[in-house]
Amino acid sequence: MTVPVSLIEEATGWRRALHARPELGYQEHHTSKLIAEQLEAFGLQVHRGLAGTGVVGTLENGPGPVIGLRADMDALPITELSNPPHRSTNPGVMHACGHDGHTAILLAVAKHLSTTRRFSGTLHFVFQPAEENLGGARRMVEDGLFTLFPMDAIYGMHNWPGLPAGEVAVNAGAMMASLDSFEITLRGRSCHAAMPENGADPIVAAAQLIMALQTIPARRLSPLASAVVSITQINGGEAINVIPENVVLRGTLRCLQADVRSRVKQMIDEFVTSFTAPLGIEGSIEYQGDYPVTMNHAAEAALVRDCALTLMPAEKVHWNVSPSMASEDFACMLEHCPGAYFWIGADGDTPSRPLHNANYDFNDGLIAPGIALWTALVEQLLPRS
Repeated sequence: MTVPVSLIEEATGWRRALHARPELGYQEHHTSKLIAEQLEAFGLQVHRGLAGTGVVGTLENGPGPVIGLRADMDALPITELSNPPHRSTNPGVMHACGHDGHTAILLAVAKHLSTTRRFSGTLHFVFQPAEENLGGARRMVEDGLFTLFPMDAIYGMHNWPGLPAGEVAVNAGAMMASLDSFEITLRGRSCHAAMPENGADPIVAAAQLIMALQTIPARRLSPLASAVVSITQINGGEAINVIPENVVLRGTLRCLQADVRSRVKQMIDEFVTSFTAPLGIEGSIEYQGDYPVTMNHAAEAALVRDCALTLMPAEKVHWNVSPSMASEDFACMLEHCPGAYFWIGADGDTPSRPLHNANYDFNDGLIAPGIALWTALVEQLLPRS
């Protein structure tokens, strides 16, 4: 399809306005207000308040299947380093993952389809808060997303640096890894740094434990299994001449297979409690958040692929690509409803900055192909009789 220039320009304006006023998870009050007001102006039924700031817009057009299209809304606690005209005006917060673009594209699709109505069925436009580590998708489900709005399938799209602009990647299976965040506490016995024999040093235990944990993916799993254990924070000690009482480690575990995830969590637990004991250190672990593997349903993934093939040459549609070890809470929606999550390439003439980079800015060149892809998917999944 040819996307109207006026719609592209309007969506670009929304995108840049959202970029200038980023909001963290569960704080997207301005963002959700803008979305709800626009959806109402398009004539959609609007439901506010799922997961606090979530918005669902419903567009009915006769009998037929019911599908959901999802966009994430939240920003990240990052100080923006680049200086575009639409630079963040919220200090320490920026749209470093492109959720501003995802939201603007889905709004434009809602406006376009509310006018053209070349489909038969019902659409739910799901605008989700708190994707970044806060589990907004799970909370929307718990608040009744699929009971209030029963769906035959739901789909999610994310821009993807490293893939040429507008190209599509989708898998019949895992797209993104599971996520388990954890906090390890090592309790020792403080003493003077000059007399370590009088204490039990949790810093030495932490150093050895960190290295030992890396042997889990390297030596305890098959090379065909996928797992990443990362320690990302170390906190302990107050004075240079005192061995501290406690050290706290924080980190994440990411896997692509559910059985591997269970095995690795068990091994981490064993390392924390038993590896440190001979050093006189008591270790404990607390898991603080989790997402399952983002596991596409095969039939719905194939529908995305087939739709993309109607819009672009086969070499621009990437099927069964290597999954990412990053995580995505759309996985929580896929646990409760068939669907698929796919990537749309973000690299233009100049490669995109990585996601979560302080110099990242959504490539507005994706707005037109994003609108076209969503529209084509709807019109193929909900054909007019």
